[in-house]
Amino acid sequence: MADLQEASVTLPSDPASVTTARRYVCGLLADWGMPENAPAVDAVRLIVSELATNAVLHTLGQSPTFTVDVQLERSEHLRIGVTDSHPRWPQRLPAAVQQDNGRGMVIIRHLTAESGGRLSVTPTPDGGKTVWIMLPWAVPVQ
Repeated sequence: MADLQEASVTLPSDPASVTTARRYVCGLLADWGMPENAPAVDAVRLIVSELATNAVLHTLGQSPTFTVDVQLERSEHLRIGVTDSHPRWPQRLPAAVQQDNGRGMVIIRHLTAESGGRLSVTPTPDGGKTVWIMLPWAVPVQ
């Protein structure tokens, strides 16, 4: 396997794109050797759903598209980034806040940490941001 495998897709900032992003990433995981029933697939599926949903809902129409980047480094680390062109970075809500929404980043942080990974946010040259997660690549032994 190559030292670095990369793929990306740019999608319209539309709620229907969340499903497309999730299927795209899960298809890549399968192509790269992750069994569909591996526990990591469920975590990645939910993380991608939440990241894509945030890119659609919280850009307030200021980002007509979002991009999902997926990288597998030396079969050791899986990196997934969702980029949008909105300048506002994700906000961390206090635990006591009672809202119907706004828990996406809490879910992402929890699943990433639980999977032994980490989360970061980086600025883009156009004033937007990329929310990255990095997880250990753990293909179960068959």
